Amino acid sequence: MVMESLDAFRQRARDWLAGNLPRLPADAQPWNGMRVGTDEARRAKELQALLFEAGFAGLCFPKEYGGQGLAPEYQRAFGEEAQSYEMPLLFNTPTFTIIAPTILDLGTEAQKRRHLPAMIRGEELWVQFMSEPSGGSDLAGAITSAKFDGDNYLLNGSKIWSSYAAFSDYAICLARTDWDAVKHQGLTMFIVKIHQPGVEVNQIRQSDGGAEFCQEFFDDVPIPLENVLGKVNDGWTSAQRLLFHERSASGGASPYAVGVSGRRRDTVEDLVRLARARERSDDSHVRDLIAEIHVLQTVQAQTIERVTKGIASQGLPPTSGAVPRLFGSLNGVRRSDVTFEIAGTESIAWERADSPSTVGNDYIFRQAWSLGGGSVEMQRNIISERVLGMPREAAADRGIPFKEVRRNAPSK
Repeated sequence: MVMESLDAFRQRARDWLAGNLPRLPADAQPWNGMRVGTDEARRAKELQALLFEAGFAGLCFPKEYGGQGLAPEYQRAFGEEAQSYEMPLLFNTPTFTIIAPTILDLGTEAQKRRHLPAMIRGEELWVQFMSEPSGGSDLAGAITSAKFDGDNYLLNGSKIWSSYAAFSDYAICLARTDWDAVKHQGLTMFIVKIHQPGVEVNQIRQSDGGAEFCQEFFDDVPIPLENVLGKVNDGWTSAQRLLFHERSASGGASPYAVGVSGRRRDTVEDLVRLARARERSDDSHVRDLIAEIHVLQTVQAQTIERVTKGIASQGLPPTSGAVPRLFGSLNGVRRSDVTFEIAGTESIAWERADSPSTVGNDYIFRQAWSLGGGSVEMQRNIISERVLGMPREAAADRGIPFKEVRRNAPSK
């Protein structure tokens, strides 16, 4: 069978989009992943189902799991053609760019055939149960536990900062299964059905009124043995693979995102429009700021391409994904600062009757760029230790059973 040429694919995508999906209004705001709920999730599933029926879903996933088996350039071409149309962007992170490729890498054949087609058809949204209230960025310090009772693992504990958990269907969850093992060796990764007895999901209200993040509480939640992702007590290996895909997604290098070129708030054109709206387009300082962002985004795109090709050719280790992740974090913070400065008073205060200032809210939220997907400090450690081969930093919990690791006493 002859593969369709990229030009023919692009034309087919262009024609189908024009005849089947609604265009975004010219003044549509960039998609905001912080302000989504049940209605947006339902709409995303509808749109993803339409893409699947037309053969434009899961373009880079293998055909045997519901995808199209195409090269990344086909996904990029589709994204370029789809940028002015409504897209199921909610599926991108973490469902398609992080969790699906992790299952593709580590899942059993039954797990891959059960869940990957369901994601691609738009039937399942997924979330990560990784961070914990007492753990910060130290994922290996998980104290949420899973104990085998002879039939199932029983999950107990709490996870937090889980994006979209309230209206997602499944999660992958890192839990402690052996307290006698050293810190990184007593963990197991599980597939968890979210809406079932024993799971409580609480949404966390944010400064802009959104409630993307959630905290979960687990009380003897049964997990069948077939829902272990990877190997029992080798969950850190599974977590490392997941973090590889998370760094790729956060740095903009994932080939699995759908419609990723659609209206984003990180284009230089948006800054130019903002400067003109504030009547500052002739200000030499503002023009210098916009030029700075243009340079940073150009460097970021080239860094992503270089690292992606290097990892694919094995010229760079997989941990090199921390490089574009770190650059993307710093670039995101700097862009928020620049946007805030160009917007001026509009980003500081607005009338209650007006639409909330996305500039002001983005500025308040800008440090998330340095935290989500692993803090910038962790990315620097990864680059120094695992890419450059520098000595590891000291750790007081290394080499001792996790049950003996000193931890803060629980609050009363």
